[in-house]
Amino acid sequence: MSTPSDEARRRHDELARVLRDARYRYDVLSDPPMPDADYDALLRELEDLEREHPDLAGPSSPTQVVGARADAAFAPFEHPLPMQSLDNAFSRDELDAWLERVRRGLDTTDVALTCELKIDGVAINLVYRDGVLATAATRGDGTVGEDVTAQVLTIAGVPYRLALDDAPTLLEVRGEVYYPLAAFEEMNAARIEAGEAAFMNPRNAVSGALRQKDPRITATRPLSLWCHGIGTCDGVELTSHLGALGWLRDAGLPVADAVEAVDGAAGVWTYVERWTAARHDVGYEIDGVVCKVDDLVARAELGSTARAPRWAIAYKMPPVEQSTGLEAIEVSVGRTGKVTPFAVLDPVVVAGTRITYATLHNEIQVHAKDVRVGDTVIVRRAGDVIPEVVGPVRDRRPAGTRRWSMPAACPACGEPLVRPEGEAHHFCENVDCPSRLRESLVHLAGRGALDIEGLGELTVDLLLDQGLLTDLADVFRLSGRRDELLALDRWGERRVERLVDGIEAARRASLDRVLVALNIRHLGPTYARSLARAFGSIEAIRAASVDDLVAVDGIGPKIAGAVHSWFTTPRNARLVDELTALGVAVHDPAGDAADAAEGADDALAGWTVVITGTLEDWTRPQVTEALEQRGAKVTSSVSARTSVVVAGDRAGSKHDRAVELGVPIVGRDGLEHLLAHGSLPD
Repeated sequence: MSTPSDEARRRHDELARVLRDARYRYDVLSDPPMPDADYDALLRELEDLEREHPDLAGPSSPTQVVGARADAAFAPFEHPLPMQSLDNAFSRDELDAWLERVRRGLDTTDVALTCELKIDGVAINLVYRDGVLATAATRGDGTVGEDVTAQVLTIAGVPYRLALDDAPTLLEVRGEVYYPLAAFEEMNAARIEAGEAAFMNPRNAVSGALRQKDPRITATRPLSLWCHGIGTCDGVELTSHLGALGWLRDAGLPVADAVEAVDGAAGVWTYVERWTAARHDVGYEIDGVVCKVDDLVARAELGSTARAPRWAIAYKMPPVEQSTGLEAIEVSVGRTGKVTPFAVLDPVVVAGTRITYATLHNEIQVHAKDVRVGDTVIVRRAGDVIPEVVGPVRDRRPAGTRRWSMPAACPACGEPLVRPEGEAHHFCENVDCPSRLRESLVHLAGRGALDIEGLGELTVDLLLDQGLLTDLADVFRLSGRRDELLALDRWGERRVERLVDGIEAARRASLDRVLVALNIRHLGPTYARSLARAFGSIEAIRAASVDDLVAVDGIGPKIAGAVHSWFTTPRNARLVDELTALGVAVHDPAGDAADAAEGADDALAGWTVVITGTLEDWTRPQVTEALEQRGAKVTSSVSARTSVVVAGDRAGSKHDRAVELGVPIVGRDGLEHLLAHGSLPD
């Protein structure tokens, strides 16, 4: 300990100011000015300063308070028991040190522990009086939050009345409101297509939804809730955390099923490692693991600091958001001619992956986010989602930056770029654009379309350079050009055979895969499957009118118009004729099993199915659609309540989790039996 210098005081004051502002913008305005990782780093620096100079630590320091004062827009609510924050650990050593402090505080080496996932949402306090929801409030500053009862009551799964015969007179249930990731991504994709500003991340979307003054708007957002603890509880004796969660579940409240009892430090770390590897296998965003003392009497003995309980700690996983410099904004031209701006970044590691490029979606999004070359920007990468720029850190914007605009001409062919009326994206409409051709070929050969082994991006680039590919039909002419392929540098018989075999297999692809391979704007795998089933042949689809196409279940005017326009374009009509002459078939092998189960609707009602890996002849949307048509519920995470896991090649942690829990696992043949008979194979 030492007397703080003027420099230390200045740094402390600066850190406290920045952190208080960030906390207010995070908690109240739903506009975080920096990634969580940056906030955590600044807070740790402040904690280090205060450990070295305790005189600097006052009651208003960000290290001593939980959040930010509630906004006057909502009625304040004082929590019966303050909602504290959690201390953080970033390594195994810090977890071990916490556990050792717990053991010393309880004067025992035998401490019962639990671990659970740290949901990255918005903390909520549900206050039930005599079993009826009286108030739902945000955390606020831990003592006073915002009354958002009307908004929370729109969330499916939040009971107005507890399913208890003898409800306590007062019960505080602590939980986290979150946005299911699939719904969040679908919502953002729709907003981007409509030219509206996308939400920064699921947590911000939750915060914004709860802060809607009109609960009818909140009701349009598919929010969910997990309950993870209890505050005040009058009239019920609870002795353990696991017991309390079971009691909450019995009362009708949603409790996450990943809560486990663990054995000592080794058990904690095993749980941490397992879920760090599987963090993207759940249907919601997590940013860590919370370890708690299970015994509620022991918790009372350990007590709390001014801001956090001593009986719990949060291990923070590597962040999915980081800040870095934006070096340039460039554009790429896709297979349908859509032009997408992307950020060229000062390389940064996000969630364990080195990121150099990130999408900016379209010009509207760039302007909505006000991202400029030279900015420090927040980059986000969650799971398999393409890295994207969330927004700028405006406090770090250098002078003289300028607003970016879409270039007037295509960077690949020089033709003018156009933005069709009512669309958010610009397009290069030159069908001979070299960038469009290259991306179309890569897409045609990709796993989501014809899945041609041996025709990857590098091979496409080589064959384009050598003049062996000039359009999509040329792919199926390669089988007759073996000598030219063998003449290529470092191409041997084995490589040529692998490519030719892949092309021959692609000739027998199902109609829906062929439709996807044709690069028809707005036509994805699910709708291609619908068209294939409705018309049965590519000729019938080509002859269909817009009204005929709209009559297909799920096909709206936008898709119907795009399909009709594509097939009536002379160049595309010639391509279809060439593909037919080259022997590209329209048989639908994946549809046979599904068709055999026609009329078996609801045969899988009550089943919960998880899909992992890749299945021959099936895309994941096709599997999902076939299962849901028979009444099954398809989810993203494996639990003890999962009925079956459909596992293909390269199945990952979901397969391992199913083995661990004893959940049945089937492959492609088992899936077809399931669809045809509504039961597992013997």
